[in-house]
Amino acid sequence: MPITFDEIKRRFEEEQRNPITPTSAADMPPTYESITPAWLADVLGRGVAGAEVVSHELGPRDDGTSNRRFIYITWNEAGQQAGLPASVFCKGTQSLESRYMLGMNEGVQAEVNFYNVMYPEVGVIAPPPLFARYDPATLNSIIVLEDLSEQVDFCTMQTDLSYAHCQSQMRLLAQLHGKYYQSPELSGKLACFSKWETFFRVTAFDAGFEASCIRGFTEAEAVVPPRLFAREPEVWPATLKAADMHEVMPRHMTHNDVHLKNWFIRPDGEMGINDWQNSAQGNGSRDLAYCIATAVVPEKRRAWERDLLAYYIEELAARGGPRLDFEQTFTWYRQQLFAALAWWSGTLGQPPDAPKMQPPETSLEFIRRTCVAIDDLDALDSFD
Repeated sequence: MPITFDEIKRRFEEEQRNPITPTSAADMPPTYESITPAWLADVLGRGVAGAEVVSHELGPRDDGTSNRRFIYITWNEAGQQAGLPASVFCKGTQSLESRYMLGMNEGVQAEVNFYNVMYPEVGVIAPPPLFARYDPATLNSIIVLEDLSEQVDFCTMQTDLSYAHCQSQMRLLAQLHGKYYQSPELSGKLACFSKWETFFRVTAFDAGFEASCIRGFTEAEAVVPPRLFAREPEVWPATLKAADMHEVMPRHMTHNDVHLKNWFIRPDGEMGINDWQNSAQGNGSRDLAYCIATAVVPEKRRAWERDLLAYYIEELAARGGPRLDFEQTFTWYRQQLFAALAWWSGTLGQPPDAPKMQPPETSLEFIRRTCVAIDDLDALDSFD
């Protein structure tokens, strides 16, 4: 049974009534402003004799689904000589709004668990973690990552990916999916991750996104192909079918939020991905549909999607997974477009208590791209 919003609010208010001053890695900072030099030194300088933080400065607030801040750090000579970081990027759930969404669907622990459990061995390109912890009682969390802002190009809505970039995305997803494809680890050390269909249902039914998705699709009429919009009553039932499919499809680890803005490009052209708070045990067809549909404009997607799926199949087989049948993979790809659409129709029509996750223009463009794909591929008729 997922935790209720009222319970999340009660725990949050209790924490706020009794805030702590964090001084060691065992303490969870209630806010970024509460972070002390001693906490930073213990988190980032552990094992370096004599390392102390002389001062630190917070970057601008950046609140969305999670609460994000850069921290700029001045170390004493011991810290500088050891090459300790002068800046870090942090993600957390310090606001009630963030705990509301990510607490109910277990996104709080999903990203922390990714960095502590999966990152050391899965072999995908992601921001290297320096510290990751969450409090299961309060649902407060903080993840401290290397600051990559001067090393990579983070994708925006204006990023125009090449076919080679999209192949790199397929390689990363094949590595992620192949590593634990129907692995015994899913019921072992990876049991801390939700099953995708459970994650989806909690988000839709308990956190209120069912109404948000239906409302958001209606609000996006201007960017939805008329033929698809005319069948609006069929879209949400198809979305539920797409989620339910994960109960019977082969299972492995999936990212589940692979839209363009979560990717970055290294100088060597390889793609990496952020934001692992939706990571779960599911089937990779959702990642494929979500990634390909949102990564590029429809014209490129039409030209490339079959070749990219064929490339993924080869890469998955080379990275520990089976050799999938192309036609079956393509059918699942068409069907899982609805689960991808839900993340953006729900964001556009989100409930008032949810954090403001994305600008409306971002949601509308990703809805457009995904709906054009659904229409192009007659995806509503793919469940027959």
